[in-house]
Amino acid sequence: MFLKIPRIILCTLWVCFSCFIGIVVGILRPFDTRNTKVAANYISMGRHILGVKIELRNGETLDPARPCVFISNHQDNMDIFPGGYTLPKNTVTIGKKSIIFIPFFGQFFWLAGNILIDRKNKKRAFEAMDVAAKTIREKNVSVWIMAEGTRSKGRGVLPFKKGPFITAIKAQVPIVPIAISTYTKHLDLKKWQAGVILIEVLPPIQTKGLLAEDANTIKDQAFHMISNAVKKLDLEIENKTSI
Repeated sequence: MFLKIPRIILCTLWVCFSCFIGIVVGILRPFDTRNTKVAANYISMGRHILGVKIELRNGETLDPARPCVFISNHQDNMDIFPGGYTLPKNTVTIGKKSIIFIPFFGQFFWLAGNILIDRKNKKRAFEAMDVAAKTIREKNVSVWIMAEGTRSKGRGVLPFKKGPFITAIKAQVPIVPIAISTYTKHLDLKKWQAGVILIEVLPPIQTKGLLAEDANTIKDQAFHMISNAVKKLDLEIENKTSI
């Protein structure tokens, strides 16, 4: 606990500072899709405070020049570190409307042009997916969505929501699945070297020519790809730590 608590405090302050930088950039160029990457770069450096190593595999598949929908598993608030480390340029994310009330982070998130949705109102949530598809087409940007829609908190990869897949189909862009190892059970912040987070970018799922009724099929495909990859990454970490 001697190391863990100061780390969490310092890291929280670092995230606030990073978001403040994001707010300043957002004021200078409001709602510019490049803004998220600026703060994400700073935020991801918080991994050094936590003593966490991040290893990204198949990063070339991210291809920031190509519009697509990135999807990943969603574990905890610490997702901002592997997410910030991996986030490609010219990419926005989707988050709950209530995020805007979080000091520093919410204001940065809004000014960076990210998409806010009201999850309590299904009609408005689906309208936000229409906005996301329109943003992809008109601004030539990618969107990153946590496909589970809620934090799993060590319960494994939870069932995916249909929204991200309908968005990709409407925009007629590929879905790029990203698997993040289960850091909630592998990291120990009480140690100087807290552990490693493995991230693997998986092969894209094409949506060209698909219709909205195909969303469930590709949703299931993406779920199996990510859940199997997470299991593989977890096993690799466990094998290394047991040696």
